[in-house]
Amino acid sequence: MKRYIWSVVFCLLAQQSIAQSFGNTSSQVAPMGTQYFHNQYLGNPSFAGVDTGLHLNGAYRRQWNDVPGAPIAMAFTADYLVGKRVGTGLNIFRDEAGLITRTRVSLTYAYHLPLNNSGRQQLHFGLSAGLRNDRLDLSKVNGNAGDPSLGAFNRRDNYFDIDYGMAYTDGHLTLQAALPNVIGYFKSENKDVANSDTWFAAAGYKIGLGDHTTSIEPKVCFRGVRGFDNVFDLGANFVLLNNWVNVFGMYHTSQNFTVGAGFNYRTRFGLQLIYTSQTAGLKNYLGDSFTLGLTVNLFNGE
Repeated sequence: MKRYIWSVVFCLLAQQSIAQSFGNTSSQVAPMGTQYFHNQYLGNPSFAGVDTGLHLNGAYRRQWNDVPGAPIAMAFTADYLVGKRVGTGLNIFRDEAGLITRTRVSLTYAYHLPLNNSGRQQLHFGLSAGLRNDRLDLSKVNGNAGDPSLGAFNRRDNYFDIDYGMAYTDGHLTLQAALPNVIGYFKSENKDVANSDTWFAAAGYKIGLGDHTTSIEPKVCFRGVRGFDNVFDLGANFVLLNNWVNVFGMYHTSQNFTVGAGFNYRTRFGLQLIYTSQTAGLKNYLGDSFTLGLTVNLFNGE
């Protein structure tokens, strides 16, 4: 009985921590740390195929301390520049919180429009369509697993929704905005749903410096959250030793922070280690989280 109670408690807390939204589990309310600089496609579909080649990215996030029922999140993306202007992508996100597992799979179409002859200035538009499946792990229920309400939960239909994103890039400046869960946002039954992501916007500027400190990219993000205060993220990414090493940090107005460091080998393989402190309101219930990110770039001509 004690195990069951703790599972329910952490399930409810995780809904605040990971922000189970209308249809998109890769929510802007608690984004993966890799989304800020290393895999922007994870939060904005317009970045699918923004660079030449095939880009594979994986991320795994869990709490630093091992507490039964604590949230775990996993993400995988693959994007590819099909032609001169068209990009495609696959985005898979899965999170586990207590007894509930949510999995979303979406496909992306992106169009990259050059604004000058050099192609450095571009407008990017992207649309993702996906299905989300919610499952209750009956093997973890410490009680009557044959309860009809539990079976009814697992028989629910998959949830369909779309995400829209756009961006401007010129090699230095990046401006972007995204609207996740467009269909769910306008449904009347979701009007009173709190702690769901509504929109995302960001601006960054990359400054080239030299070989040892290769570049610095300050960035500010704005995340809309329904029913709660919106969140600002402010920070920067430092690339060192001719693109071999990077370190970054972001402060969130939800009174927590994210820091990370990574290693890149010849622009083909990347490893990111990221630490995120818990938001102020949940420090007494959930611990800080740790994220491992992996990147593989293929067919990019390097």
